[in-house]
Amino acid sequence: MYAVIETGGKQYKVSEDQVVFIEKLNAEANDTVTFDVVAVGTDDGIKVGTPYVDGAKVTAEVLKNGKGKKIRVATYKPKKGEKRTLGHRQPYTKVQIKSIEA
Repeated sequence: MYAVIETGGKQYKVSEDQVVFIEKLNAEANDTVTFDVVAVGTDDGIKVGTPYVDGAKVTAEVLKNGKGKKIRVATYKPKKGEKRTLGHRQPYTKVQIKSIEA
């Protein structure tokens, strides 16, 4: 059984006991969060919601909040002597899927 959840403007295909890195949530470690379900896949077939599946939910436990690896971004303007380098670390939340109810 799997589910497609939506959070942070993105969709993730998840199954039970899977660990997923998602966009940062306002939740602390060991908190329980629930997600809206866009689609559910079972042995019988797939159910797709409009936009969400009625009565379906995914429960997950927050493992930790953190930041990803730093990426370097360089800007450059030719013939002007202007260049600079910026860095960015995207914040994330690491969650473990506990149950899928459909």
